[in-house]
Amino acid sequence: MPSCLRQLEGASGPAPLEAAADLRKYLATVPDPRARRGIRYPWTALLTAAAAAVLAGAVSLTAIGEWVADAPQRVLALLGFRPDPLTGLFRPPHATTVRLVLAAADGDALDRAIGRFLQERKAPAPGRKVIAVDSKTLRGSRTAGRTATALIAAMTHNGQVLAQRQIDGKSNEIPAFAPLLNDIDLTGAVITADALHTQHDHAAYLHERGAHYLAVVKRNHPGLPERLHRLPWRDIRLDHIERTRAHHRDEIRRLKTAAFAHIDYPHTRQPLQAVR
Repeated sequence: MPSCLRQLEGASGPAPLEAAADLRKYLATVPDPRARRGIRYPWTALLTAAAAAVLAGAVSLTAIGEWVADAPQRVLALLGFRPDPLTGLFRPPHATTVRLVLAAADGDALDRAIGRFLQERKAPAPGRKVIAVDSKTLRGSRTAGRTATALIAAMTHNGQVLAQRQIDGKSNEIPAFAPLLNDIDLTGAVITADALHTQHDHAAYLHERGAHYLAVVKRNHPGLPERLHRLPWRDIRLDHIERTRAHHRDEIRRLKTAAFAHIDYPHTRQPLQAVR
């Protein structure tokens, strides 16, 4: 199943058909790459049918195709299919048609449409919005002649995917950071990411969008770890300590926070020292 549709697997709320009908206006923004000759089914109806199948529990391309092929007449009408001008009946698309449509769709555009649908559909969680940016490799996407498909996603800390994009196979996830977040309201949000995204351009971008950030500093950022290490941590009071037990051993986590006037990283005001 395409990764963009997996965002809908955990969607909760109205019944699948009602949610799919609401989703249709978002899917209408996904461009139709088909040639104009020989088109039998509306593009948005095909995408909406695939989304409805996922909302109803389909977890593979085969299951999506079977759900659409077995859909009753009233369901096909609700999804946006057109009746046959001679018989007045709605003819469901073949499973192969649905599979070809999903293969031809612009994955990034489909991701954006579904992401906007999920953002506007779910009530915001109380408190400050915290968004994690991370990448993942799709299981089973590697073949003998093709490298694995990698995605970068933005999600809340309660598991809601807000947006995701496919990473260019000839690049890495750094150039995809800003495009991933462009359609998300970042005002007042805290963005977390791994050390790969501790980039001056990323910090400036987030500040411009009205967001805060937690940047992980490692050796991939020359000079900055040394400057932070030289801060007078021994003289700074302990902010937080936590004792837990995991993997048959005790673990202690300590956190200290400092403040400074300037350091060579855009708009930074506080370093945090986490010791485990």
